[in-house]
Amino acid sequence: MRKLCFFLLCVLLCGMSVRVRAENKWTALVEESGRVLSEIQEIPEQSIPESLLKDCEAIAIFPSTISAGLGIGGKYGQGIIMVKNRKNKRWSAPALFTIAGGSIGWQIGGQATDVVLLIMNDRSIDGLLQGKFKLGADAAVAAGPVGRNAEASTDIQLKGGILSYSRSRGLFAGIKFEGDVISQHWEGNKTLYGKDVSARDILLENKVKTPKSAQELNTILNKYR
Repeated sequence: MRKLCFFLLCVLLCGMSVRVRAENKWTALVEESGRVLSEIQEIPEQSIPESLLKDCEAIAIFPSTISAGLGIGGKYGQGIIMVKNRKNKRWSAPALFTIAGGSIGWQIGGQATDVVLLIMNDRSIDGLLQGKFKLGADAAVAAGPVGRNAEASTDIQLKGGILSYSRSRGLFAGIKFEGDVISQHWEGNKTLYGKDVSARDILLENKVKTPKSAQELNTILNKYR
């Protein structure tokens, strides 16, 4: 009996340990997303224009997205999306998403790139919440301008497209996103918030509280309301 109790206790503790590690993983991802945006905005001449952060409907941040290939290339990253409330201009809690894509061509090697996407229209938000969202097909995507006085293409803004920013080793890098797919990370959201919640529940329905790990993100984004 004593051995059985000891065994059950070990199983319980192991289960708790696994869950804590999983929670820490997603908490760290949210915190890293805040650090990425903070670093990008540190130097005004090389930052995302304030006017675009004020005008965008949502923001996606994928820290350390991995691009690699040998003949056939691939891209994969995990990150967050936050949506701005149209009425009070407050930002939602972060929902976890993945970005993935592939390319064909003679390429070798790999790199980690921080990716930021500004979503300029709520139609794109609706698409993201439907399931798999394909960049370039479900919404136009173009490289965003940098610098405090830079402006985005009027065409992209009018069409409600997506502006992309990719940073590798502290410098903006030109990476194409057409064909990449963004998907909800159901298991990650469940672990982060401790219950089954969809991205819609988090981003539009406000069914969860903003975690402490998103404090830096909120502080930065609330400057652009």
